[in-house]
Amino acid sequence: MQKVIGGEVVAAMLAREGVERVFGIVDGTYLGFYAAFEKYGIELVSPRHETSAAHMAGAYARLTGKLGVCMASNGPGVANILPGVAVENGEGNRVLLITSCRRQGIAYPDRGGTFQYFDQVAVTRPMTKWSGTAATFERIPELMRRAFRISHRGRPGVVHVDIPENVMNGVFTTKEDLAASPSSYRRTEPLAPKLADVARVAELLSSAERPLLHAGGGVVHARAFDALSRVAELCRAPVSTSWGARGAVPESHALALPTPAIEAVQAARVGADLVLVLGSRLGETDFWGKPPYWGKASEQRFVQVDSDEEILGLNRRTELCVLADCGVFLDALRDELGRRALAPERAAARDAWVTELGGLRAKATAERASMLENRAAPMLPAHVPTTLRRLLEDDAIVVVDGGNTSVWAQFFHEVRVPNTLLGTFKLGMLGAGVAQALGAKVALPERRVVCVLGDGAMGFHAQELETAVRHRLAVTYVVLCDRQWGMVKLTQQLGLDGVRQVLGVRGGHTINTDLEEIRFDELARSMGARGERVSSPDELEAALQRALGCGGPAVVHVDVDPMLHLFAPGLQLFKEMHQEPAGE
Repeated sequence: MQKVIGGEVVAAMLAREGVERVFGIVDGTYLGFYAAFEKYGIELVSPRHETSAAHMAGAYARLTGKLGVCMASNGPGVANILPGVAVENGEGNRVLLITSCRRQGIAYPDRGGTFQYFDQVAVTRPMTKWSGTAATFERIPELMRRAFRISHRGRPGVVHVDIPENVMNGVFTTKEDLAASPSSYRRTEPLAPKLADVARVAELLSSAERPLLHAGGGVVHARAFDALSRVAELCRAPVSTSWGARGAVPESHALALPTPAIEAVQAARVGADLVLVLGSRLGETDFWGKPPYWGKASEQRFVQVDSDEEILGLNRRTELCVLADCGVFLDALRDELGRRALAPERAAARDAWVTELGGLRAKATAERASMLENRAAPMLPAHVPTTLRRLLEDDAIVVVDGGNTSVWAQFFHEVRVPNTLLGTFKLGMLGAGVAQALGAKVALPERRVVCVLGDGAMGFHAQELETAVRHRLAVTYVVLCDRQWGMVKLTQQLGLDGVRQVLGVRGGHTINTDLEEIRFDELARSMGARGERVSSPDELEAALQRALGCGGPAVVHVDVDPMLHLFAPGLQLFKEMHQEPAGE
């Protein structure tokens, strides 16, 4: 028997799972939890807003492969973290949320008028993989084990454990083994495929004329980058990715089809006779895997590999479904393909197809490069990601955030090392990048971290600059400022007159799309960070070098041409994405 504080049990179990960082804001309702961190070797990293804690945990999880943990206090704290919970679950990041709730006897159910209380589990349940309450001290180990188990099963996401404040802070006597091995309650080895399935996929790839590999988040979470590249090389097959898995194969690789090379990506997806889908749902940003953006079902065979059985065959009819971790599967497939020789004539035909696709990719690159001839001030937004790519190490972490700013950044950035581009590719959440960059720096302190975002996005969470200063996180924020909600403004300019005509009202102007200026360079200096403003592309490189070399957090306020900023590349495809594609 031993005496422990309720929250100490949670901290001890986190430590046994290898958790080294927890992100959140302190509060007396779970004092017994975070007070135990030092004892168990856990560092508390505190942002200025709870939703930032969720984004920091998500970025940390994605970059390290470890469990990201965040916490929030009862009532307002939990309400504040909810946007981050929705985003990190949607993005598929492995995050555990620990919250406090009001004491036993007045919560679950509410006595009526309970202060700082709402049904936190009921609210979070629809936006998480799982949410539950450890209503008593005795149930903490059970609920924590269940959370860990669900967290590591299938597609990653957010799991949530809610614990009453008097249980968190109370002193109890227990026989519980706080050092129990994770293998005693959850799978610790990734899900392996059947050997027969591996052999069948290898046979299909060998016999196909124009195979295509399509990588999703499952490849990223499995850290299967080298195996994916090797399989592609053995097959002589091009590789496309979902938005969230961009760079799963370095975009400098001859077989990579970078997202900005729209024509090459579309040609491969339509022209392939066999598609091996790895860890992707084929969601809306992949046009649901349907024509005319992919081949017809009668002409194009699909094979899908995923660790989540619910995803297999979800949006596209699939010839073969393989339930397995993408990393283990690709390792096995690489070995199987290594034992098979690709017929010379087939290899030559595939090489010719890859060369054809490479020509389309080169054309797209040249077209983008020609845009950089515009040297006017305020500058064309494309100068920012282009200059950063020239200055940054290949393994630097780049976070993109915003509407049009995110598009410009994506189109002019090349991912040279896998898992170095972060964003909210499924939720498109403004402001999340501010905290993602901080989480990235905590995860990989030896790497350079840069966040490219718009002034609208920065306005959501600019207070986290103080977090960067306080925790000595040398993150560089490059804020593209056009003083407008650019993507919405363009939408209004193109469609508002038609809406007004139907409504029978007059207009001629956009609605609330213009913003007043925030001097983000001055705001940064007011919080103790470096701040600088630039508007000419001729001055940009030197300003970025000073920010990157200052040794601490920095902000570069970049004035971009408001009109040019509206017309980000690829917007037509983005518009088409929201339309329902043709059936099979």
